[in-house]
Amino acid sequence: MDTISPLTISKASTLLKRGEITPLEILETCLQQISRLNPKINAFINITDVEAKNTAIKMSPSLDKTQPSELLLFGIPIGIKDLFDATGIPTTAGTKFLAGNTPMTDAVVVARLRESGAVLIGKLNMHEIALGVTNVNPHYGTCCNPWDTKRIPGGSSGGSAAAVITGMCLCALGTDTGGSIRIPASLCGTVGLKPTYGRVSLRGVIPLSWNLDHVGPITLTVRDAALMLQVIAGYDPVDPISIDVPVEDYLTSIEDGIQGWHIALLTGDCIAESDPEVLNAIHTAAQVFDRLGAQIEEIDLPWLRDAAQANSVIAKADAAAYYHERLETSPNDFGSDVLYRLREGAAHTSTEYALARRKQVELRRQFEHLFSNYDILLLPTTSIPAPLITDADAIEQARRLTIFTAPFNLAGLPALSLPCGFTTGGLPIGLQLVSPAWSETRLFQAGQAYEGATRWTARASTFYK
Repeated sequence: MDTISPLTISKASTLLKRGEITPLEILETCLQQISRLNPKINAFINITDVEAKNTAIKMSPSLDKTQPSELLLFGIPIGIKDLFDATGIPTTAGTKFLAGNTPMTDAVVVARLRESGAVLIGKLNMHEIALGVTNVNPHYGTCCNPWDTKRIPGGSSGGSAAAVITGMCLCALGTDTGGSIRIPASLCGTVGLKPTYGRVSLRGVIPLSWNLDHVGPITLTVRDAALMLQVIAGYDPVDPISIDVPVEDYLTSIEDGIQGWHIALLTGDCIAESDPEVLNAIHTAAQVFDRLGAQIEEIDLPWLRDAAQANSVIAKADAAAYYHERLETSPNDFGSDVLYRLREGAAHTSTEYALARRKQVELRRQFEHLFSNYDILLLPTTSIPAPLITDADAIEQARRLTIFTAPFNLAGLPALSLPCGFTTGGLPIGLQLVSPAWSETRLFQAGQAYEGATRWTARASTFYK
């Protein structure tokens, strides 16, 4: 089996259908990567290798023509952020006091992954309770950026992105409340999707903010992200945030291109303080879209900063409400940065919270007007590449790294991060595409067109023997 180049879901599925590899061989390749790289990266905090091997072995005899075509993730090793319930495996939320929390049922999305043939390989490291972006975790250890282990991978789904880019699993589940899928995707060089709010069930996922949480995939390619969403999307009548909107076929038009599209490119004061190498990569990406047949127009959206601040108020206040008993009875069980932010959330007044919720309503209308004129919005995912762990003041990094991601949690809009370059120091840069609610198909189409015109995904081969 070829282990020199990255193995994607799409490539693995093709090889499985041809009978050229087995689910066990794919799994063993991932386990080899875990054995080799996890000790220094610390992406996985719980590896379910025995269960995974048993599952993969049982799958092997059912290859050839008897394999059900609807099993989109048949034999695919998947890691899940340690916020998702999985039967018999502890769900810790990256925190001390949930170390013994072992659920008896799967989260809805985990059940859907299993039903689609996925092989669960373990639980992934995260920023404690998902309230942060550094993934410096005082209870389970710091997860490091694979491109430079002195730097953060981003968070809170840092382990998910670090595991995917290094081939420890072929894809991963993350959550996103202010950028927690897209930020690590940007800093680690993967694809990360935050779907429309209500598109994917949150049942069985430990919450941070009931009003802002999203579940989504982290993958190597845009097509793989579409495959993952095809499996996990769909109405859950028991989940109060789930919205009954039909799930499209995300792969039907993924190769249709963007000829004639109108694309808005973010400029102005909001973006001016970004790292020059980030800005250069984003403008170079815009030129690629122009060559692919789209019309690019620069626009200034000064209200994004206020939107990011409103998102922060809601996220911290909701988190403080969810963890209020722990905050009162055992505050020192939290890491220092998380405790600080929880106390900030508890201190917000009802007036501040109401104004933030009002900003949320206004923002949604502003984006409705914006997308009446444009197909997608193009901007950086993060304003800077991965900071050093030693410089990772969690409070300051949360402000810097969420400025371009948090507004789309507040608005509930789908947003896709994909690699668009590297700094001169070899660190990934993320491009973010945003579209109207329920238009993930549009993001996949644009992302696929850009990915096909560039070669950034191939850089993941760095981590293979």
